[in-house]
Amino acid sequence: MTIVVSAIRVPPGQVIVPGQVIVSGQVIVLELPFFELIEALLRPDIPFFRQAFLVGILASVAFGIVGTYVVVKRISYLAGAIAHCVLGGIGIGLYLQHKVGLTWFDPIYGAMISALLAALIIGLVSIYAKQREDTVIGALWASGMAIGLIFIAKTPGYVEPMSYLFGNILLVSPADIWRVVSLNLVVVGVVILFYHKFLAVCFDEEFARLQGLNTTFYNLLLLCLTALTVVLLMRVVGIIMVIALLTLPAAVAGTFSRTLGQMMLGATFCCLLFVVVGLSLSFTQDLPSGPTIILVAAAVYFVVLVFNRRKVRHPGKLPRRR
Repeated sequence: MTIVVSAIRVPPGQVIVPGQVIVSGQVIVLELPFFELIEALLRPDIPFFRQAFLVGILASVAFGIVGTYVVVKRISYLAGAIAHCVLGGIGIGLYLQHKVGLTWFDPIYGAMISALLAALIIGLVSIYAKQREDTVIGALWASGMAIGLIFIAKTPGYVEPMSYLFGNILLVSPADIWRVVSLNLVVVGVVILFYHKFLAVCFDEEFARLQGLNTTFYNLLLLCLTALTVVLLMRVVGIIMVIALLTLPAAVAGTFSRTLGQMMLGATFCCLLFVVVGLSLSFTQDLPSGPTIILVAAAVYFVVLVFNRRKVRHPGKLPRRR
């Protein structure tokens, strides 16, 4: 820690920024990364940094809730296939916007359409053609990426696909924030409305079917909810790594949760923690935000995994019977 003490006394009306304290009328500047971070959040000339933190905090709700279902139902590979199909919709959206002249057609609309179509196709194949599921998923996975890259290459001007593939939370706009808020409202509303139905489908689908529950509908609804979450939150960490924020927080929360509701709350908190710590490290260490967030999440997950293994191997002595 470097402490720089100013020899100038503080005049009346002196503004003290984060990282400065007054001792005996003198300004003491604490040059710490934490104070630099707080100062950056409070500076009016860099609103994008506050927007990045805000969208990261808001995104934790959808990641935590939907990610819990993805982990419990073990459909992370399906979510990964949907995420990679999104690039096809983005490429088509960019092409229509710049080549055809449909300026109103935002690439996010193409991403939503492709993600929902992929979710429905993958869901129906996994239900009615289980033996071909892996082949169809692999074909959709590769085709979505290929279509996206071809249309991006044919789009006039220079289009950078890296921001879509790996994300850049610092580029979020106020419109992105409102999209995430809308997604949170949809996710929370659907989960409240169908909580017990999703619970039955996730833990005992066969019994739920015997009880007359339309498991096909709820499976497809869950996949469509996952698709919307992937599309609207890909700005945070990108298409390739969005699956990590869907699974790692929920996987960590699942180690200390007893109910599905507890797991959702724990996953939301873990995701919030990963985003805040990752953004802070990316700012103070000059690192890309998306990969830093993912590495923080992965590090915590592996620590929890190792700790749980040791706990299982050495559970301690059982109490003596009296």
